[in-house]
Amino acid sequence: MDNVILTLHIIVCVLLIIFVLLQSGKEGMGVIFGGGSSSLFGSTGAGGILSRVTAIAAIIFFCTSLGYSVFISGRESSSASRVKQVNIEELMPQEQAPAGLETVPAE
Repeated sequence: MDNVILTLHIIVCVLLIIFVLLQSGKEGMGVIFGGGSSSLFGSTGAGGILSRVTAIAAIIFFCTSLGYSVFISGRESSSASRVKQVNIEELMPQEQAPAGLETVPAE
C-alpha cells in the first residue's frame, strides 16, 4: 500500500511542478520567457483552468504527504531500522580517583 501512495505522490509532485511552470506571471520576468499577451490560450491566458488544476494537484499532494506519513508511522518498525536507544551514562567513562588518594565524604 505504501508503494501505491508513494507512486501517486511522486506523479502528483511532477504534475504540480509542470502546472506551476505553465502559468504565466503577472508582469516582469514572465514577459521575458514568453508570458506575454500572445499566448497559446489567448489574451487572457489559461489562468482560470491552470489555477484550478494547480489547486487540485496541491490538495492531492498534501493529502498523499499526510497519508503516507500516517501510514508509515502507524506500522510497526523492525528492530533493524530502529536506532538503538543507549543510556548516555553507559558511554561516559567512569571517573576514578588517582592511585593512593581516597575520597572522604563530607560531613
